[in-house]
Amino acid sequence: MTFNFPSRQPTHNETLGHDCKVASTPFASQTELTLDPQGKPVNKSFYRSMIGSLMYLTASRPDILWAVCLCARFQTNPKESHETAVKRIFRYLKGTPKLGLWFPKDSNFDLIAYSDSDHAGCKVDRRSVSGGCQFLGNRLISWQSKKQTSGSTSTAQAEYTAAYSCCSQVLWIQNQLLDYGINIMNIPILVDNEACLGIVKNPIHHSRTKHIEIRIHAIRDAYEKGYIQVVPVATTQQRADIFTKAFDKTRFNQLVTWLEMVNFLELK
Repeated sequence: MTFNFPSRQPTHNETLGHDCKVASTPFASQTELTLDPQGKPVNKSFYRSMIGSLMYLTASRPDILWAVCLCARFQTNPKESHETAVKRIFRYLKGTPKLGLWFPKDSNFDLIAYSDSDHAGCKVDRRSVSGGCQFLGNRLISWQSKKQTSGSTSTAQAEYTAAYSCCSQVLWIQNQLLDYGINIMNIPILVDNEACLGIVKNPIHHSRTKHIEIRIHAIRDAYEKGYIQVVPVATTQQRADIFTKAFDKTRFNQLVTWLEMVNFLELK
């Protein structure tokens, strides 16, 4: 997907005003965005310019990625409810101007990935949302949040599709590391769904997998060749959760900390 950014992006103060209240999270946990056909239309150009600014920022602020991707789905016909959600992201950013990724120099080079999904998470077409992140030691080096291209009939299918997407990213990183003489095998992908783990490890799951696209079974091939391994993780320890849905302040701040994001004002 290609984004065309305007030559001058709106600032926080231009978008919100000088006296706006800051938000504790980029998206309210109890809020649902829909097409809102009865809602009041807003300026499309301004809405798209805000989305463009935020899309650019997600390259260094993974904590806002899910919320930005959600709001970006309504650029064709944005309504007042959508603009309010976008402005909340700006209010969150205004309150966390010095929050960023931390890359400690003494961390190891172990590659580890987390994969998760929110089954039927999109309220418009009920498609699932895939989320994933990859760490090199304690350094977050890659992150993804994307609505799946087809509907999932079960949580297992949604998780399996997300694991496939995460696996593709892991294999790409693995090939990049080979250029630097670093060969890492059996890269762990942490998944919090037992059915998904079983499908990857045991090809005899006809009743659960016959409706899944053949290309997604490439993750089995990577597992059998020893490129990756799938490892169970508790849902409460799933770091990729932040790329699939909204959370309250406490859980959100915990996930942000697990992404190795720090407030640089607090560093000594």
